[in-house]
Amino acid sequence: MYAEERQQAIAQLVGERGRLSVAAIAEQFGVTTETVRRDLSALERMGLVRRVHGGAVPASSLAVIESGLGERDQANTAEKELIAKAAIDELPPVGGTVLIDAGSTTIRFASLLPRDHRLTVVTHAVPIAARLAGLPHLDLHLLPGRVRTTTQAAVGADTVEALERLRVDVAFLGTNGITVDHGLSTPDHDEAAAKRAMVGAARRVVCLSDSSKVGTETAIRFARLVEIDALVTDAGITAADRAGLEDAGLEVVIA
Repeated sequence: MYAEERQQAIAQLVGERGRLSVAAIAEQFGVTTETVRRDLSALERMGLVRRVHGGAVPASSLAVIESGLGERDQANTAEKELIAKAAIDELPPVGGTVLIDAGSTTIRFASLLPRDHRLTVVTHAVPIAARLAGLPHLDLHLLPGRVRTTTQAAVGADTVEALERLRVDVAFLGTNGITVDHGLSTPDHDEAAAKRAMVGAARRVVCLSDSSKVGTETAIRFARLVEIDALVTDAGITAADRAGLEDAGLEVVIA
């Protein structure tokens, strides 16, 4: 089957079933997941499908359904634990300042902050602030804003304005998708604005993302790859995806 024929068949199947995962498409057509991601990117550019986390939905879908924090916390848990542990090596020296984004992996990272490493921690994530509040070795700052139900993170004009006044040593960010062409992305405009402001506030930006999000594009880009210093991910990333990201200048750390 030629690539064009396969892509047409994929688009038809997605339309019939409403949603298909990358793994299911790969099995259906006997190709690699890397090939499927390329096919989905091509189909999305043609306006035939819309890529979502881990797969695709018909282009006619009115909105991408964003997974809630609880649902995301149950996915790829082993990989997220490894990523969180590896990201500890990215901390600045004692006395430094870090910014921690909302997300299931960044929550794990925050929980692992060493007790003998004094830091100033800034976050807009209510669950992270709740876990770190009262720890004597941390100077904790919670950003203002409207708290989204989905991510339990503060967003909006007040959040962005507060971030624009900040300068931190390292920002630890989550993402819903990361590709060479589209960069780092998320489905929500307000969430993207907050993440974009975090990138601008940091001297060094480290993304914590499991490999299932590599090759996925969601609606709103909040950073280009050149704005990110490192990606901490798991061993499930394909050799081709890793090479593409590294060729674009991103340091890829495998947990």
